[in-house]
Amino acid sequence: MTPEQLAEKILQALAALAADGTITVEGGLPRELKVERPKNPEHGDYATNVAMQLGKRAGLNPRQFAELLAAKLRDDAAITAVDIAGPGFINLRVAADAQGKVAQSILDAGPAYGTGDSLQGRTINVEFISANPTGPLHLGHTRWAAVGDALARVLSAAGANVTREFYINDRGNQMDKFGASLQAAANGQPIPEDGYHGEYIVDLAKQIASEVPGITELPVDEQVIAFREAGYERQLKEQQDQLEHFRTKFDVWFSERSLHEQDGVPHAIQKLRDQGHLYEADDALWMRTTDFTDDKDRVLIRSNGEPTYFASDAAYYVNKRDRGFDICVYMLGADHHGYVNRLKAIAACAGDDPEQNIEVLIGQLVKILKGGEEMKLSKRAGTIVTLAELVEEGGVDALRYTLCRYPADSPLTLDIEEMTRQASENPVFYVQYAHARLASILRNADELGIKLDEFDPGLLSHEREGDLLRALAEFPRVVATAAELREPHRIARYLEDTASAFHKFYDSCRVLPRGDEEVEPVHKARLTLVSATRTVLANGLDLLGVSAPERM
Repeated sequence: MTPEQLAEKILQALAALAADGTITVEGGLPRELKVERPKNPEHGDYATNVAMQLGKRAGLNPRQFAELLAAKLRDDAAITAVDIAGPGFINLRVAADAQGKVAQSILDAGPAYGTGDSLQGRTINVEFISANPTGPLHLGHTRWAAVGDALARVLSAAGANVTREFYINDRGNQMDKFGASLQAAANGQPIPEDGYHGEYIVDLAKQIASEVPGITELPVDEQVIAFREAGYERQLKEQQDQLEHFRTKFDVWFSERSLHEQDGVPHAIQKLRDQGHLYEADDALWMRTTDFTDDKDRVLIRSNGEPTYFASDAAYYVNKRDRGFDICVYMLGADHHGYVNRLKAIAACAGDDPEQNIEVLIGQLVKILKGGEEMKLSKRAGTIVTLAELVEEGGVDALRYTLCRYPADSPLTLDIEEMTRQASENPVFYVQYAHARLASILRNADELGIKLDEFDPGLLSHEREGDLLRALAEFPRVVATAAELREPHRIARYLEDTASAFHKFYDSCRVLPRGDEEVEPVHKARLTLVSATRTVLANGLDLLGVSAPERM
């Protein structure tokens, strides 16, 4: 029995009490409620405070209300004990056969177990990383690559229609500086002081010069443009390849240039003008964002007629909404706190609800330690540690899991040695090892010719079996909560708790028969539980983009 199924039984009991006139609740009965696992397992398998919520509305003190509900619940064969604690908490124990059925339901659902419909019908755009195509992806991008992709997976699992989007900042001064840097390097000239430095610029310039015949013979101005475009194409391809290797895939690579080339900016300006939030001053066109919590109004079109970067931001938001996204999620770096109010102001000025249609998540800085020293310099990029170097040092699984394990809005320090150590103290190893151990048990059962052709859930009556079953039953709710709160780290912490529950079960309950022992129904029941646990760990790891190894 899952928590949701138990909650439904409580709702049915309340409905029965109301139907026979035992209770009358002002405002009616709730349509849904939650049951929780008590912090102290001795109190029961699950608990609910519904009597404290409804007692007063029913004209009863909570404990009286709880007594009435408890009496009705005791009639249910799936519930073995109902106790009332304190002012009206109701603690429940579930029958072993009812609890054990969770294992079979997990196997029936397979890869779909954990998915739900809490966000069904919502169309969500998740934009993350959005790096300039002028250099390698670095440590900050790596955190968003892991967390953003995991968040998109969790939102999809909760039923949302999710689009992963990368906004390519391919317009503006930084692109011209990139072209000038490559042109200078290709011609053996000093790179401009405000240009891009690092060995990658020299290597990329040599590559372009060898692959584009005659490029260094063009007039200088034309060279800069040619190097800019060739560098853009190759640097973007490198970013895409690295992210693919890091298991981060995007549905849309959106070019900032397209907003200007396809009238996206004029279209957005007209929409904002129609909403009445634009005005002209000092020969420039402004948006009155101070009406919506921004600290100052923003210029859209400069006095020289050139659109600002803020105009691109506004046009990009309008474009997303025009494409039908209900919610636009922006995942920005630690130095972008100032963008929160201005982006929400854009949504408000466009006629949307800034508390519903746009969400801005800010990630914090990450430090990487190697040998006890902070990694700050890159062999290739000069002053940044690149995604490629981090993957080489830590591996995709360890890096993704560790970055996803913590709330993105908290600073993080990672130790390469700790992250890759094959020991139970290392969370990613601990969870992956649990999955590999489960797979090994099932392989051994197969070699012994044991088939899971019968399953008696009532045989899973050991305390440790119950603990594991209740942990498995929580998975759908954990996924739904992680999606609702935009916190994929909850998946990682859940996996660690569930792996711990499995190890305790395995240490206490013999799964496979010894020697010449006959295969008993209890062995098959426990193997069914093992198979269900393996499914849940695999599903959870997949939500984080981490592999579930069969052997370790």
